[in-house]
Amino acid sequence: MIGRLSGILDYKGPDHVLIDVRGVGYVVHVSDRVLARLPGPGEAVALYTDLVVRQDMMQLIGFLTLTEKEWHRLLVGVQGVGVKASLAILGTLGAEGLSRAIALGDWNAVARARGVGPKTAQRVVIDLKDRAPSVMAMAGRAAMDGDPPEVIDEPAAPPRRKRAAAPDPSATAAADALSALVNLGYGPSDAAAAVAEAQGEAPDVEAPTLIRLALKRLAPR
Repeated sequence: MIGRLSGILDYKGPDHVLIDVRGVGYVVHVSDRVLARLPGPGEAVALYTDLVVRQDMMQLIGFLTLTEKEWHRLLVGVQGVGVKASLAILGTLGAEGLSRAIALGDWNAVARARGVGPKTAQRVVIDLKDRAPSVMAMAGRAAMDGDPPEVIDEPAAPPRRKRAAAPDPSATAAADALSALVNLGYGPSDAAAAVAEAQGEAPDVEAPTLIRLALKRLAPR
């Protein structure tokens, strides 16, 4: 199983890239969002990958973060969602946007992805609603630990670990708020929806404020 590739970006296609890893070229299919964030040809690059094996082909799918890769793994497990639809959804919403859409039950946001109809979008939201809290927490842990860098300086040499990137405050706050609400006894799905809704209206607040805003949404009407 190929889980990560580090090398030189040889070229960009409309939906894929070619990465030269010590003389071996790997074709990796990516979303529009990932493609836009990659450097130009000749630059060093690193992607997490998922290997899709079929009877007639093998296909590598590339992601910038492990959270995005986890959402892809969950998406392709939904009936009617293949690799193409998954990349379209992630390319439209991103990992954070998808987490919020599913937590809020906003299937219209999912349906904005190219080639994804209303029925499929509704199925995605329903099937993955209970998974959103765990992936939101995963994103928060990744933000606190610092995601590995997306590019490397010397792809031909043994990889050297760089200084961790600065944590994403919004992901960390969401994960902390979600954990606090679950510890207070709220269901993971309800807590995730409240946190997503609160953070959608106040994206830059810290965890204590986010918890208070989410609690207001969870209070009995």
